[in-house]
Amino acid sequence: MTRRILTASLLTLFALAPLAAQPDPTKEELKLKLPKPMFIGTPTNLKSANLETVTGKSRPPFFVPKGTVLLSLKKPVTSSDMQPVIGELDMVTDGEKSGGDGYFIELGPGPQWVQIDLGASHPLYAILAWHYHSQARVYRDVIVQVSDDPKFKTGVTTIFNNDHDNTSKLGAGKEKEYIEVAEGKLIDPKGAKGRYVRLSSNGNTTNDLNHYVEVEVYGLAK
Repeated sequence: MTRRILTASLLTLFALAPLAAQPDPTKEELKLKLPKPMFIGTPTNLKSANLETVTGKSRPPFFVPKGTVLLSLKKPVTSSDMQPVIGELDMVTDGEKSGGDGYFIELGPGPQWVQIDLGASHPLYAILAWHYHSQARVYRDVIVQVSDDPKFKTGVTTIFNNDHDNTSKLGAGKEKEYIEVAEGKLIDPKGAKGRYVRLSSNGNTTNDLNHYVEVEVYGLAK
């Protein structure tokens, strides 16, 4: 009798135990080529009321639908500042991600944006952005939007916004500010569809200027 009760109890426990998460057969890990880190350690001197918790750990694997490809390489770039202080706009999508001099553009002070034309509308599943990673900085009011309208007047989907006090007048965001590092900031568009990707910022913790090393946009090609 005791053995029957024990067996029944074990079967009940197995039945109630959660099943181990099974890999999604429709997805695969997004393979990324990251630049060499320009500094070591976790910065502790950057202060912000809206800064995400710094763990010092590497980003976990990120999974996207099978068939997801890099769409943005060599695609044309426009900006609110068409004459950068340093660099050329096409450097944003040239594939060069080094944090050293000669690999980034510098836009004027205050709110500025860069915009990538993917050439056609695509469902998007990852956007990876490097503003500047030769030293630890926090860029202010980072907003990422996608649309089929090049003027971003209609059909705009905001996929990231850490402008928590609506300084840029694009709506208050709920995401946290973050420290720039060599692995870049990975943003999940969750399949949002658009031809144009616009990234906004508003200076940083070092100065009032805006910088971009590289932006990679991944999605499903037609």
